[in-house]
Amino acid sequence: MNLIFEELNVNHRIPVMDIFNYYIENGFSAYPEKPFSYDFFDKFLEMTKGYPAYAINLDGNIVGFCYLSAYNPHSTFKETAQITYFISNDFTGKGIGKIALKKLEDEARKMNIKVILAHISSLNDASIEFHLKHGFKECGRFQKIIKKNDILFDIIWMQKFSAPVLDI
Repeated sequence: MNLIFEELNVNHRIPVMDIFNYYIENGFSAYPEKPFSYDFFDKFLEMTKGYPAYAINLDGNIVGFCYLSAYNPHSTFKETAQITYFISNDFTGKGIGKIALKKLEDEARKMNIKVILAHISSLNDASIEFHLKHGFKECGRFQKIIKKNDILFDIIWMQKFSAPVLDI
């Protein structure tokens, strides 16, 4: 598989938003109820400033996107980041998510990020299984805090240590 990770930029606006909006409209992995306009892409660029963020190109087509972002803007959280990735529905189950995760973990280590957090809908069994399979552990659960399409569900937080954390 010849994947190219292109630094996320305005040229990726339409395919990235199309992928994200697919998940808004077809499940619970993206939390909004209604699709966003293409202008929302600027929020992705803003959220990922200073962090690795990529469009995933396969044979000239953008088939996903992935990024790290700040868990919290305070400098005391600089060794912790959130991870996000969405793979086009036509390309899930082909190992692209695993490759994207490895890419972001490698980038996290270069940035001295030691803890990677993922927040996942409790209704997204595939994502929960994926993260468990790749070394994440559940570290928290906010019960019944989100209601999408009249369905109430939890947000599960998972974490993985990308580098050893030394206690003081």
